[in-house]
Amino acid sequence: MIPIISKLYCSSSQVVLVVRRRPHVVSGGGFVVTNCSQKVVFRVDGCGVLGIKGELVLRDGDGGALLLIRRKAGMVEALSLHKKWKGYTFDYEGSQKVVFTLKEPLSHPFVARNNAIKISTEPSGSCFEVKGYFPDRDCTIVDSTNNVIAQIAVRKEVEELMSSKDLYQVLVKPGVDQAFVFGIIAVLDYIHGESTRC
Repeated sequence: MIPIISKLYCSSSQVVLVVRRRPHVVSGGGFVVTNCSQKVVFRVDGCGVLGIKGELVLRDGDGGALLLIRRKAGMVEALSLHKKWKGYTFDYEGSQKVVFTLKEPLSHPFVARNNAIKISTEPSGSCFEVKGYFPDRDCTIVDSTNNVIAQIAVRKEVEELMSSKDLYQVLVKPGVDQAFVFGIIAVLDYIHGESTRC
């Protein structure tokens, strides 16, 4: 697979990362992603930190912005069956470049639970889908040939200790851009009214 955000976030082996939601009251919401050594790899800031609805920022472990994610708004969105999100990276001159578009399905509970969320990348045009149901932490991101590139789940031991889904793991397959995966997860978190949403 070709890197979507950066080859720095593509590993030659499978990686398991842990996501911990941040409380809105203490740190404005969002979530933190750590590796097996408990080192922060990514951080996602939502509107509790940014103060802007429909906008998210994926940061690296040092706090540098990797990805700006915005929900498309306006009359076009109001007339559309899908809400669109766009992920932007920044080039060395600071200008934004679209790297992915995610189509959010209708918000009807039955439709949203059973419809796959579609993602396309730019400029390659690769297609991905989110299958399963994110609020249950039971979903996968698959490529156009139905190969799983990332799996979101709650470990049984954690589920037995905690009734909430504040702590979960993401298994990312070898060669997959982890920053891209967590950009998608940030949007899923927002869509389902979780830690990145006001």
